[in-house]
Amino acid sequence: MKAVFMGTPDFSVPVLKAMQEGGIEIAAVYTQPDRPKGRKKTLTMSPVKEAALACGLRVIQPERLREEAVIEELREIAPDVIVVVAFGQILPKAVLQIPPLGCVNVHASLLPEYRGAAPIQQSVLDGKTETGVTTMLMDEGLDTGDILLQKKIPIADDETGGSLFDKLSVLGAETLMETLAGLASGSIKPVPQPEGGSYVGMLKKEMGRMDFSLPAEVLERRVRGLYPWPGAYTERNGKRLKITGASVSGGNAAPGTIVRVTKNGFGIGTGDGILMIERLQPEGKKEMSAAEYLRGYPVCEGEQLR
Repeated sequence: MKAVFMGTPDFSVPVLKAMQEGGIEIAAVYTQPDRPKGRKKTLTMSPVKEAALACGLRVIQPERLREEAVIEELREIAPDVIVVVAFGQILPKAVLQIPPLGCVNVHASLLPEYRGAAPIQQSVLDGKTETGVTTMLMDEGLDTGDILLQKKIPIADDETGGSLFDKLSVLGAETLMETLAGLASGSIKPVPQPEGGSYVGMLKKEMGRMDFSLPAEVLERRVRGLYPWPGAYTERNGKRLKITGASVSGGNAAPGTIVRVTKNGFGIGTGDGILMIERLQPEGKKEMSAAEYLRGYPVCEGEQLR
């Protein structure tokens, strides 16, 4: 089976490696162009490009997949299948029609739930108890194609967006390889998605701001779901304070008010319950335990955060 792989971030890399190790002929790897990164705006390769070059694979980085020259090059490659994992560009109809086995997408949710850009984090934010991976036959819609295969995993009580990201990237690789084998043998048939479903947008930094009028359990899920990026945060003494670990406790206090200060941590009043702070990261400093923070940054009961 000759394949073209399209992907860009870390999540895509295990799938690419599984394809190569599984004996799939990868004729080319398509990924986003190198982009400036960091304060120095250093031109940086995508994780997929780094992995592909390390494996000796051909890398193609089109600025726009819709350009006729790019589409013609894909036709010349003539892949049996195109595998897409968080590529970052919409595939036009002309590309979808090229491979005889279709364009197979690996999506990190149990479709039709959580179509869109950030399904992993949203499942934690919403307090879901399970999620999974879906492989689908792509169409021109946003994650609306026919389902090929789905695999489920539980979401742990202490799951973070980062830990679930890692689990689903591995599960995605396993699911994709099983899907390709099923397509080749004819044992897997596309099934239309059920009616309904939901959509989630891209993560933005401002999503992490803590609104202490919300219940403590909602805020605790925000801390976990948005870890490590963009992170949950508040402000103290005019500087940003990231909250990287928290738990829920009973009781009530005015939202945003610091209560229960001990040598090991402190609580913050919310709309319902107390959010106990266990780990945090002051602006410009490393992440630390609440106990470490209190030794360097004294906190008083009654102080108000915003």
